Amino acid sequence: MTWILGLNAFHGDSSACLVHDGRLVAAAEEERFRRIKHWAGFPSEAIAWCLRDADITLADVEHVALNQDSTANLGRKLAYTLTKRPDLGFVMDRIRNKRERAGVAEHLARAFPGESFRGKVHGIEHHLCHLSSAFHVSPFDEAVVVSVDGFGDFASAAWGVGRGTTIEVEDKVYFPHSLGIFYQAMTQYLGFPHYGDEYKVMGLAPYGQPTRMDDMRRIVLLQPDGSFRLDLRYFRHATEKVEYEWEGGSPTVGTLYTDALVDLLGPPRAKDEPLTQAHKDLARSVQAMYEEAFFHLLDALHARHRLDALCIAGGCGMNSVANGKVTLRSPFRQVYVQSAAGDAGGAIGAAYAVWHEQGGARGPVMDHAYLGPAADGAEIARLLEARAAEIAAAGCTVERIDDEAELCRRTASAIAEGQVVGWFQGRMEWGPRALGNRSIVCDPRRADMKDILNLKIKRRESFRPFAPSILREAVPDWFELDGDVPFMMQVYPIRAERRAEIPAVTHVDGSGRLQTVYRHTNPRYYRLIEAFRDLTGVPMVLNTSFNENEPVVCKPEEALDCFLRTRMDVLVLGDQMIARLGSSS
Repeated sequence: MTWILGLNAFHGDSSACLVHDGRLVAAAEEERFRRIKHWAGFPSEAIAWCLRDADITLADVEHVALNQDSTANLGRKLAYTLTKRPDLGFVMDRIRNKRERAGVAEHLARAFPGESFRGKVHGIEHHLCHLSSAFHVSPFDEAVVVSVDGFGDFASAAWGVGRGTTIEVEDKVYFPHSLGIFYQAMTQYLGFPHYGDEYKVMGLAPYGQPTRMDDMRRIVLLQPDGSFRLDLRYFRHATEKVEYEWEGGSPTVGTLYTDALVDLLGPPRAKDEPLTQAHKDLARSVQAMYEEAFFHLLDALHARHRLDALCIAGGCGMNSVANGKVTLRSPFRQVYVQSAAGDAGGAIGAAYAVWHEQGGARGPVMDHAYLGPAADGAEIARLLEARAAEIAAAGCTVERIDDEAELCRRTASAIAEGQVVGWFQGRMEWGPRALGNRSIVCDPRRADMKDILNLKIKRRESFRPFAPSILREAVPDWFELDGDVPFMMQVYPIRAERRAEIPAVTHVDGSGRLQTVYRHTNPRYYRLIEAFRDLTGVPMVLNTSFNENEPVVCKPEEALDCFLRTRMDVLVLGDQMIARLGSSS
């Protein structure tokens, strides 16, 4: 009976998970409890929830696995410091960071006074955690494994081959070269300054043309072995102190690009400046350059290893547009990306790396992401009773519907009538995507639904697309590619003849970031989409995260708060349907 606590700590998207005898039993990001997006620091709330969920204490945990190893790539670090002579602030920042990260046992003692941790702390190299997080929960016994991100343990990318329980890391790209830093710097340049804003550039890219590729190829230099380098004249991080804040709140990153980039590309866009066609063209060029470098690496790896399966992880593994093109633009025929491909997912990679180091066998395939907190019917009933007066004052009715078929039929009818429905069910999703348990669901057939959602709830940029959740067996009828995409991590082209039927989830380039829904992993969500199909003939719903400029809701009271302060029409909390007067279902 081995309990392993996996942690991503002291970095953005802090998280915790529990692996029990090789089985992932609980996982959650700290932001969901702190209510601060991408929360960075020590994930004490996520740890506490994992332990409560498993009904254990720290004394039961034999191993703590940390997504970081301060001794990794030490020779490279020393050589860089001696030869490049970065400024003193740059060096001291990294010394302080490593010292802070070293004391996991002390952090546990402070966060859990009175509890004793008698196990062992393991620091696992950052990219090995990424590779493990993808391969060790994948359906493949043998696969090429690739991790690409900003930086972790002095490297920005790593690749190799996974076989059984082992991963052989073949090579890495080391600091200061990084595709993640390239994309992040260009995201800042385009006027999106917040940590994690790269998805906005990805969403903007289809509105432009790749007119700046000559400039992009001056910045990112592809190498004959499949790797890449940066022209460091355009980046500050290699020799200057870039302002980073990773502790106790939302991560912040200072400006990464230099004046040389401004000389090359022209003035950067201010945060609130209108988006011009030139900005859209630059976004498309940034995405195209990332894909060019990514597929350059994949082609080299396939030629070297001749394996058909690929596992992708790292922050750049969140680039669902590139992921969706793997089987089109590379020789790989199968691809797996788990639901928390970024740094949060390093927690499960660290835990599995330790499990397999101890001789553990492969665990189950991760075919769903429902690993977080849940609320039972009694908890929901108590909440609604306590806030009955507030709900009534907001002009809402509450009805309990015990028959699941009827609940799904009523909800599907509301969706088909154009209503915006909050859908809170079961265990919260692991990773950044809402996958049918903490979702807002709408009618994909309505061309105006994107505007309705942005007006009523989301209040986000108009160019950002919404995604379809589709019954798995219906994928070939609606998309030009067929495949399993349970975590919304791949974008596929929608069949040309179908696009007019589902305009709310069809991006400007005719694509959609789909989620394939399965009866065996989420029977209630599957049944809801079936009910919508029976009413409309369309086997999918529009699915977006249940939040309003905040982390995805975790608890039922957060879902109710979001419902009451926005103009959402219906909220389905477990078996309870809360509807605004005038909203029929």
